[in-house]
Amino acid sequence: MRIKRRKSRVVKIGRVAIGGSHPVAIQSMVKYKTSDLDRVKRQIRELEGAGCEIVRLAIKDTQDARALKKIKKEVKIPVVADIHFDYRLALEAIDSGVDKIRLNPGNIYKKEEIREVVAGLKAAKIPLRIGLNSGSVKEARSKNMPDRLVESALSYLKIIEGFKFRDIVVSLKASNVLDTVSAYQKLARLCDYPLHLGVTATGSPFSGAIKSSIALGALLLEGIGDTIRVSLTDTPAREVYSAKVILESLYLRKFGHTLISCPTCGRCEVDLVKLVRELEDKLQMPSFKLQARPLQVAVMGCVVNGPGEAKEADIGIAFGRNEGLLFKGGKPVRKVPFDKCVGVLIEEISKRTEDRG
Repeated sequence: MRIKRRKSRVVKIGRVAIGGSHPVAIQSMVKYKTSDLDRVKRQIRELEGAGCEIVRLAIKDTQDARALKKIKKEVKIPVVADIHFDYRLALEAIDSGVDKIRLNPGNIYKKEEIREVVAGLKAAKIPLRIGLNSGSVKEARSKNMPDRLVESALSYLKIIEGFKFRDIVVSLKASNVLDTVSAYQKLARLCDYPLHLGVTATGSPFSGAIKSSIALGALLLEGIGDTIRVSLTDTPAREVYSAKVILESLYLRKFGHTLISCPTCGRCEVDLVKLVRELEDKLQMPSFKLQARPLQVAVMGCVVNGPGEAKEADIGIAFGRNEGLLFKGGKPVRKVPFDKCVGVLIEEISKRTEDRG
């Protein structure tokens, strides 16, 4: 199966192009007040290291908007200013050199205010995201949430298009998975603007990742979506890791080595859960993201499916009691004690990647 992407116009956010045939980009959001410069810059660097490609910052006041100028000087990743209630903050953010403005039609809706923001966007040659949320969508003729979101989006688009501006991205986020999917499906048929996907207010990291995977996965399978954010009540780096798994699972992106592991059962005689977590953490380190040729790595807990999966992988290990049989290129190589296993796998992955590179 191959996913056929929806045809959307291309929009450039700093150095990242989205839409058209460009890869689905990963976005996240800084969790600190924007004027708290040291913590904000530190978190943005963490996001860059995790593989985030676009970062959004909340602009609550003039102090936040002016802080963007200093932030932009010290980070490479494109910066989006998240604006609510006061359109003048968007103008300040534009003057500070941001790469995109997000407006919420639920609280910035006066035509003259929108006109001023669009004029600023045109002058700076940067795009706009129309970011609708179910929690702040204005009253509309439609009663059900998907139709309300779509109706509001189309109404806002009409205003902005009236100002001869089409450098636009749209998002329609609901906290309900079914509403989110339905809204994006409807809008995808009615415009060609790139769509930023997300489910809002998903809750805890565990349930949030599942909800986001269902909604975003359903849409991406239909070819809908040009950027994504997995919103979690967690660190933004975790949002990025979750987004990468979604995109890799659908073969839309490839970020690094793929880890295959069994769920374990009563036949497993080693602490595979601990091993997999440790190995996964090491594979997410920046040094492994720079490798040119990602590998498939299998870590299996018993002799039922273990040897078969390990043989199919580039590098694999199948465990018995206290030790595992290491496979390379489908062939058994040697036995490895459990407590040495992570180190051996990391060494073999590094060597194999260098050989293939």
